[in-house]
Amino acid sequence: MKNKGISNIVIYFFLIFACVIALFPFIWSAFAATHTNTQIYSIDYAFRLGSSLAENFEKLSTAFPIWKNMMNSIFIAAVYTIGILVIDSMAGYAFAKYEFKGKSLFFGLFMMSMFIPTQVTLIPLFIEMNSFQMIDTNWSIILPGFASVFGVFLMRQNFMSFPNELIESARIDGAGHFFIFIRIVLPTMRPALTSLGILSFVNQWGNFMWPLITLHSQDKYTMPLVLSLMVQPGYVTDYGAVMVGALLALAPVLIFFLIFQKNFINGMLSGALKG
Repeated sequence: MKNKGISNIVIYFFLIFACVIALFPFIWSAFAATHTNTQIYSIDYAFRLGSSLAENFEKLSTAFPIWKNMMNSIFIAAVYTIGILVIDSMAGYAFAKYEFKGKSLFFGLFMMSMFIPTQVTLIPLFIEMNSFQMIDTNWSIILPGFASVFGVFLMRQNFMSFPNELIESARIDGAGHFFIFIRIVLPTMRPALTSLGILSFVNQWGNFMWPLITLHSQDKYTMPLVLSLMVQPGYVTDYGAVMVGALLALAPVLIFFLIFQKNFINGMLSGALKG
């Protein structure tokens, strides 16, 4: 019993230490957002509240239409997440429960596309979006990512655990394909949908490379672009304003995760355990 108690103390110590390391950048950023540029570089002000929060926010909002940029990011991430959940859940269900010619081949080719580097697709994708006259619009960011290979795979793994007998019984009772999918199967996949939704939202929220290529107007920028443009070589960087922007960018993701965190781990594990 004594050895077990010591081992628990060691485990808790390392867990606390890991939490401190993980939270340190966020805590420091919160304090830094209240300081001037000079104070940020001083160790004496590292964990002391300053009085420059309003001034830093004013500098940020003067440089960029920050609330417009924030709404751009929220709109893009929200619509993208909804589209991912709809399309990937339907595709995953088809691969899991329907039998059609070439099913294994199509799924194998689909999974192989994960190995294609994103950089290879940037130029063809830009040409395609330009031909649709979508450059410098939110839709140029949203539409290309609707079909997520990981999302389809995750949903397929979860749908495979659903009993085929229930689907057959519903068909015998006269239920159609969409009724079975929406009213019978999909409600049981809430943990998997939550996990996919959180991952998709966070992934799109932090998307930088593709918005940098397609968005040209300042009022169309997303938060990652705003933060990156505030730190440029050859220019004096106002880190107080940058920290305020970082906190604003962090808030929606943190709120979104806290709301849906209960089902997140369950969804990931259930997808991993199904064959």
